[in-house]
Amino acid sequence: MASLSPLAGKTLDPSQLTDIPALIAAYYDRKPDVSIPTQRVSFGTSGHRGSSFHTSFNEGHILAICEAICRHRKAEGIDGPLFVGMDTHALSGPAQRSAIEVFAAHGLDVRVDQNDGFTPTPVISHAILAYNKGRTTGLADGVVITPSHNPPSDGGFKYNPPNGGPADTAITKAIQDMANGFLAEGLKEVKRLPYEEARKATCIKGYDYITPYVADLESVIDMKAIRDAGVKIGIDPLGGAAVHYWKPIIERYGLNATVVNEAVDPTFSFMTADWDGQIRMDCSSPYAMQSLIGMADQFDVAFANDTDADRHGIVAKPDGLLNPNHYLAVAIAYLFRNRPDWSPELGVGKTLVSSGLIDRVAKDLGRKLVEVPVGLKWFVPGLMDGSLGFGGEESAGATFLRRDGTVWTTDKDGIILGLLAAEITAKTGKNPSVHYHELSARLGTPFYARIDAPANAEQKAKLSKLSPEQFPLETLAGDKIISKLTRAPGNDAPIGGLKVVTENGWFAARPSGTEDVYKIYAESFKSEEHLLAIQTEAQAAISKVFAA
Repeated sequence: MASLSPLAGKTLDPSQLTDIPALIAAYYDRKPDVSIPTQRVSFGTSGHRGSSFHTSFNEGHILAICEAICRHRKAEGIDGPLFVGMDTHALSGPAQRSAIEVFAAHGLDVRVDQNDGFTPTPVISHAILAYNKGRTTGLADGVVITPSHNPPSDGGFKYNPPNGGPADTAITKAIQDMANGFLAEGLKEVKRLPYEEARKATCIKGYDYITPYVADLESVIDMKAIRDAGVKIGIDPLGGAAVHYWKPIIERYGLNATVVNEAVDPTFSFMTADWDGQIRMDCSSPYAMQSLIGMADQFDVAFANDTDADRHGIVAKPDGLLNPNHYLAVAIAYLFRNRPDWSPELGVGKTLVSSGLIDRVAKDLGRKLVEVPVGLKWFVPGLMDGSLGFGGEESAGATFLRRDGTVWTTDKDGIILGLLAAEITAKTGKNPSVHYHELSARLGTPFYARIDAPANAEQKAKLSKLSPEQFPLETLAGDKIISKLTRAPGNDAPIGGLKVVTENGWFAARPSGTEDVYKIYAESFKSEEHLLAIQTEAQAAISKVFAA
């Protein structure tokens, strides 16, 4: 287990904060070398991420990625607007400038925030879907410039195709490989205009992202119920892209809500450090969320979003910060009983490392459970065709359908998950924390944890290609094993690892895509001691696989 930093939960000294001018200078000055693996364009589950200090997120990367996106659009016949949003990380602004230089050179119909402001990930997804509704040609797609909740020194770049969700692996691999080819050739094939000229191009248009998204919220959340109940709400955008969205939401719907922090600071100096002493805008971390947790007594319910607002953190008594798995289970239990216009055939979507409590909730509701690999992209088809009512993952990311059962977003939306906590409180008179304890008392209390264990490249490759037959155990922590999975039961997609399930617990092991570790997710419905036994036996068994 990783050790807890003495800085965890504390604000950092100014001397420990990121040097923003040096970070931005490195973005332009450092040139990536594609012969070095860590300096190549690499699209993980949420786009390309890195830091200019490590020559992993620099001007060259963004120019190459944008050229590749332009060529991908042309090859696929995508010729509608390209909605572009960015978050509040220091590298997001420079990356958007680079993107506009390339997009303008190609004459793309680009929509950027009309006030050069920030745009959350779910707002881009919503804009794409709203524009494309009823169209079969001239379809829109989008880009979000964000590394999510990552530290202030990081940057990120995501592409969302016309379905509004995260691009699938076929698309991201094509963009990634093309971009690395452009880097290898010294960017000779990249078209770009000087920024000032690009910004004046008629194809680069300012767009009001706030008004249509805010006006449409009542189609997915019962905003009137929240207003009429007078629920006292605390909101912390954590200095992220949703910061200028909450005032219009509060004013339009007459909410009894307070935005507790409106600061935007690229060093994120107001944040308390995460478990390892690093600043992360991780709204699922009790260490990063210390400020809002300390205000729990002031509100009926409070919530925060990460920097691009695709994640949520719910604060309510008696728990303080709810475990993300616990809140997902509560949200599902509430939604499927309080959306009368939803089809009785709608399924519940979860990733295979999310809590087994969700399985029990789905069974209790009489709903089909659709279990998929890690990544919200796997829920996109079901959300689009109306076969899934909800899709969520253990890392505090989820979305769900509108109240009439049609698609809202196909990317994670932390804004509506926060507002849902207020709706639950308004309609039931009990906050999500109280609901969780009632739910677990009836269906079982989960004990859940994730740990990282060392693994080199060869071992990670073994784990990602493991077959059930290579894992000979018949019992796990005293219980009979009822399934060994290397493919997700919901869509038969490979999970890139192994999940082992018993009646009273499970574990899943997956290699990290960025570090020399593998991740063990585990859960027990018996006790903390039983959870530890599952973790211990899982590690021992995986070690034998590595040694074979």
